[in-house]
Amino acid sequence: MNAPESDAFVTTRWTQVLAARGGSESARVALGELCGAYYRPVLAFLRRTGTGAEEPEDVAHAFFAELLGGDGLGGVDRGKGRFRSYLLGALKHFVANRHRRSARKRHGGEVEHVPIDGGDAESGERILDLAAPELEVLFDREWAFTVVEGALARLQREAAESGTAAQFSVLKAWLSFGDEPGSQADAAAKLGLNEGAVKVAIHRLRRRFREIVRMEVRQTLPEGLSVEEEVQNLIVALSGPTGRG
Repeated sequence: MNAPESDAFVTTRWTQVLAARGGSESARVALGELCGAYYRPVLAFLRRTGTGAEEPEDVAHAFFAELLGGDGLGGVDRGKGRFRSYLLGALKHFVANRHRRSARKRHGGEVEHVPIDGGDAESGERILDLAAPELEVLFDREWAFTVVEGALARLQREAAESGTAAQFSVLKAWLSFGDEPGSQADAAAKLGLNEGAVKVAIHRLRRRFREIVRMEVRQTLPEGLSVEEEVQNLIVALSGPTGRG
């Protein structure tokens, strides 16, 4: 397994974006990487709030194109806030503007207030209150799943590179949330190891998993915010209702 990275190893991607205010190519690349990594919570949010006649995937692409193409960081305070919070705020703003434009178009260009609290009977479009707590819970849960699944994918790649793919396939059950992983004795029998060796391997796998999660979470925080607090937020999000958007 790879060596753990220090908590202060490099400037994070989000710090880099904030420092440059999106005004450099490297900052725009960093923002693009963050947006690409967290496409799924955006898509889940759009599916829940409704996108009218358009496919949610198309609306998600339009959102990211707007975010990456303009002065998307104009309202972000330098050095403050998580990328997760920024992305959700930008998405709510985008959805609200989109519904307003749609309403104006239907009413001949007149300025029309669209109550985003239950639906638009004329268009048949389902619209939810963008301040509804359930939407933030959904977004955070999908965010947490994205982080965890990304960490699992990285572990799988590392196992393949180190020749321990078969072991990872058996022991990854001990990285699950809520499910019973099974018997370590059975795992030892499958791998041709004794139970002590399996116990040590599980401990190392869990430790590396935590390291990867921390590294990914750190990339979405500005300098000065606690990684541990954000990891706890992730755990809370995973512990919530099981329904997926």
